[in-house]
Amino acid sequence: MPENVKMKNGNFINIEKTMLPWMGKASKAIDYFLADKLKDNGIELTKVQLVLLKKLWEMDGQPQNNLAFLTNRDKASLARLITTMEKKNLVARIPSKSDHRINHIFITKHGLDILKKAAPIMIEAIGQIQKDISKKDIEKVIDIMKKIGLNINSEELVAPITK
Repeated sequence: MPENVKMKNGNFINIEKTMLPWMGKASKAIDYFLADKLKDNGIELTKVQLVLLKKLWEMDGQPQNNLAFLTNRDKASLARLITTMEKKNLVARIPSKSDHRINHIFITKHGLDILKKAAPIMIEAIGQIQKDISKKDIEKVIDIMKKIGLNINSEELVAPITK
């Protein structure tokens, strides 16, 4: 066990000197930052709604159950998310012709328009987040995050990015 996380009297020692709390803090700060950027530009989307729209843009018509894995949500939570997005006319839920128990989720024209409007905002936000960080350091962080994914057997963290 690394020296900075050994237990003493049942308490963690120097947890702040490990990556874990810093990854969590950075992730939360990024979530708030991106939400503010979208809202400031008149886009009323949550991060998970944006992720879902992007996944549907890449692979439209996915069965609803597949999207639960892709968005890291349980089935009930995903169903609520899709219902909310249907009300905003971002997605459409279409029952399968071959199996009425399966719903396929499609991005609507409005959803695609919102995604296209959000793309340059996200690119600008990423630029701001990565400002003054060298390409080499960015590549190093990506490699480290992939190793963390492998260490915890998370295929989602190490899977290649498409599109």
